[in-house]
Amino acid sequence: MSRSDPPPPPPRLNRVDTDDRPEPDLTAARVIPLRHPGRWIATVVVLVVLAQIVHGLITNPFYQWDRFAYWFLRPVVLDGLVITLQVTAFSAVLGLAGGIVLALGRLSRSPVLQAVSWIYIWLFRSVPLIVVLLFLYNFSALYKSLSLGIPFGPAFVTFGVTTLATDMVIAVIGLSLNEAAYAAEVVRAGILSVDQGQHEASAALGLPRGYQFRRIVLPQALRAIVPSYVNQLIGLIKSTSLVFYVSLLDLFGTVQSMGATYSGDIVPLLVVATVWYVILTSIVSIIQFYVERHYSRGALRTLPPTPLQKLRTGTTVLRARIREGAIR
Repeated sequence: MSRSDPPPPPPRLNRVDTDDRPEPDLTAARVIPLRHPGRWIATVVVLVVLAQIVHGLITNPFYQWDRFAYWFLRPVVLDGLVITLQVTAFSAVLGLAGGIVLALGRLSRSPVLQAVSWIYIWLFRSVPLIVVLLFLYNFSALYKSLSLGIPFGPAFVTFGVTTLATDMVIAVIGLSLNEAAYAAEVVRAGILSVDQGQHEASAALGLPRGYQFRRIVLPQALRAIVPSYVNQLIGLIKSTSLVFYVSLLDLFGTVQSMGATYSGDIVPLLVVATVWYVILTSIVSIIQFYVERHYSRGALRTLPPTPLQKLRTGTTVLRARIREGAIR
C-alpha cells in the first residue's frame, strides 16, 4: 500500500436491535443499607450498663426510697426550695444587669471605665465565692453604719449595717457581685461577635447609640450570649448551696440541718436535694432551648425541631416502617 492510497475503513459492527430487549424491573431491586456493627455493639453495651445502674438504684436498700418519698415534698424542704429560687432569681437579674454595665465599661473609650471594669472582673473572678459570702457576713465588723450624702462632705441619711444586711440580702449581694464578673465577659463576647458592619450601618443611619445597642446589636449578640449565660445560670443555681454558710437555710441548708437532726436519713435527704437540683437545671435547659430557637430566626434557614416535633416525626416514621413490614 502506497502512501497515496486512502486508509481502509474501520470494521463494521453488526447492529443490535435494543428495542426487543426487555426493560429491567428497577422496582424489584432491593437496596441493602450499610451495616454498622460497631454502632449496634456500643448501643447494646450502653443499654446494659444503664440497666445495671437503674437496677442498682432501685434494689439497693442504702438509698431508702421510702424515706426519700417521705422527705421529697415535706414543707420544710419546699420552704428551702423557695429560698433557693428567690436567691437565684434576684442574683440572676442583678448579676446580668451588672454584667451588662461592666461589659459596656470594658468596651468604652474611657480609660478609667475600662480600667475599673477590668479590675472588678479580675478581682471577683480571682476570689472564691465562699470568701466573698463570709466577708459580707462579717461586713458589720468593719463598717458599723453606712451613709448617703455629699462625697467627702456631710451625710444626709445614715443607717446601720446590721439592720440592713439580713441573711437574704447578704446572699443575694454576694452571688450578684460574683455573677456580674462572669456575666460581663459573656456579654462582652456576645457584643464582639456582632459583625462590625452592623455597627457601621447603624451609625451611618444616624441612630442614637442607645437605640443602636437595644435594637440592633443586642438582639444579634443574644444568640451568642444565651448559651453561655445559661451555663452561668445553672452554675448559679448550684452555687446557692453555699449560702448555708451565712446562716440562710436554702434547699441544701435545709437538707443539711435535717440530716444532722435525723442522722439515719442523711442519704435519702441528699438524694432529695440532688433530684430537686436536677429538676431546676432541667427546667432552665428547656427554657434555654426555646430562647435559642427564638433568636435563631433570621440566622438559620431551618429552625431546630422542638421535642414535640421530633416525637411526631419519629411516630410517623415508625408507623411507615410498620406498614411497610406488614405489606411485605
